[in-house]
Amino acid sequence: MRVLVIANDLLTRVGLAALLTQQVDVIGQIPAGENLADDLEVYQPDVVVYDAGYDPHLDCLETLSDLPLVVLLPDGEVVSAVIAALNGGVYGLLQRESTTDWIIQALETVAEGLLVFDPILIEPLTARIDTVIEPLLEQLTSRESEVLQYLAEGLANKAIAQTLGISPNTVKFHINAIFSKLTVQSRTEAVVRATQLGLIIL
Repeated sequence: MRVLVIANDLLTRVGLAALLTQQVDVIGQIPAGENLADDLEVYQPDVVVYDAGYDPHLDCLETLSDLPLVVLLPDGEVVSAVIAALNGGVYGLLQRESTTDWIIQALETVAEGLLVFDPILIEPLTARIDTVIEPLLEQLTSRESEVLQYLAEGLANKAIAQTLGISPNTVKFHINAIFSKLTVQSRTEAVVRATQLGLIIL
């Protein structure tokens, strides 16, 4: 597993790389700058870990969206940053204070095409969902229902695309439609809402 460490703060990325390199193959450590796309072409990582720092800037997620990605956010991070990360297509979302073993386990899991989210970061999202369950104004299509079920099983976009024999962009299109019909903003909210409505089986 070839791991690329990304962090804008030099000391942060050097420290994180030093911790991880004891157990995984850290192939490089770079900032999330203007040359990010070129750097990815050079390193060709299997999985990426991005420490977003204490003042998270997540503009780089679009460039990283096609890679298994674990983002580290500060403890107690605001809901908006968590939603931005989830909508950015991250495979894993952990606290910056997570142990090295936990980060490595998350990297190994996302490398298999599965999703890993720290409950502490996700809990505020589920708490925001209304307890009153209102019916859908527009029903999901059969394909959207399939995609939703795979979301509930923890599959990332690429894995869903491979399973259904469609492109990752088509998967993103279906997920956006699902979010719109369920009136949610993230995968976690979608799964919770769909479970309340009896649309999926966990």
